[in-house]
Amino acid sequence: MRIVLAPDKFKGSLTAAQVASRLEAGLAEVIPAVDVVRVPMADGGEGTVEAALAAGFCPRSVVVTGPTGAPVEAIFALRGEHAVVEMAAASGLDVLPGGVKDALGATSRGTGELLAAALDAGARTIILGVGGSASTDGGAGLLEGLGARVLDAAGEPLPAGGGALARAARLDLSALDPRLKGTTLVLAADVDNPLTGARGAPAVFAPQKGASPEQVTQLDAALGTWARVVGQALGQEAAAAAQLPGAGAAGGVGYAALAVLGASRRPGVEVVAELVGLSEIIESADAVITGEGSLDEQSLGGKTPTGVAQAARRAGKPVWAVCGRTTLEEAQWRAAGFAGVLALSEFEPDPRASMARAGELVQRAGQELGRRLLAQAKSMEEDA
Repeated sequence: MRIVLAPDKFKGSLTAAQVASRLEAGLAEVIPAVDVVRVPMADGGEGTVEAALAAGFCPRSVVVTGPTGAPVEAIFALRGEHAVVEMAAASGLDVLPGGVKDALGATSRGTGELLAAALDAGARTIILGVGGSASTDGGAGLLEGLGARVLDAAGEPLPAGGGALARAARLDLSALDPRLKGTTLVLAADVDNPLTGARGAPAVFAPQKGASPEQVTQLDAALGTWARVVGQALGQEAAAAAQLPGAGAAGGVGYAALAVLGASRRPGVEVVAELVGLSEIIESADAVITGEGSLDEQSLGGKTPTGVAQAARRAGKPVWAVCGRTTLEEAQWRAAGFAGVLALSEFEPDPRASMARAGELVQRAGQELGRRLLAQAKSMEEDA
């Protein structure tokens, strides 16, 4: 029996590679001769570079400006002229010094510096995975990391962060890295939020980055000013791009990438699936197992499990999901293409204990799925 393991991370407990390893261990205890193919997955957020490395890309390390200005070491993935850059590595919540959030002052500059490093390494096609960002600066920092300047009415550079964009008066792109014109930039994002408004980056995502209700209002107004300034530099179409789906991704980095850098936007899980050759790998499988920490209605909107399920369904292969917990009804997960869902909460109902024992419980889930797959195979033989 050949089983493809294509999980995402269980955030806060296990990486995608660790989930796959534990599932394999559990399956092997029940099906000793099982042939397993591990394919760590991601949806464009944290874990995207890890997935690329597992698929044969090489790691490159560079020191960049962190979200609050302190230097951080970030890794991107490179294979030939193709690079995978993960915003979370340079400008993410996980690299905040001491975990202290700065809703108004956090910058995406390090992500721009990471893109520049990929260009230095010879990349001409760059996938920018966004997710887990600490900033809400409309991508102004991203552009600054690539040579642009954001100026106030007196022609002075603005301080870092989205809050300062309320005083933005001019975007100077004269020193923007010229290599970008010959580069294909793909924004791997699973969110379709615009830059501002009720569904915009400040309203929906800034509270997760430490913003108070008053700061959300402040940031929304500041990003509105920022979009007008971008429009003055590049034309009305660039200003209107603030309302495009995905412009609000990663605190507005999506907007800068789409409006200024000419990026195209694609669902992150689709991009990663292509990177790792998921469809081709699934073709020779008897079954597929995917999963993530929480399987809920948000998962149905383009997260890794549903992306893997779609690939499996196209190949006519059964797919199972393992998760920490699920809020989906059976009708919902069956409609999404899953043959079954196994939540760790069935083994350990206490969420904290489940996270602490995640490795052990995922291995136990692998055992249980092994038993179910054997039973299914036996039933099919009897029917035949």
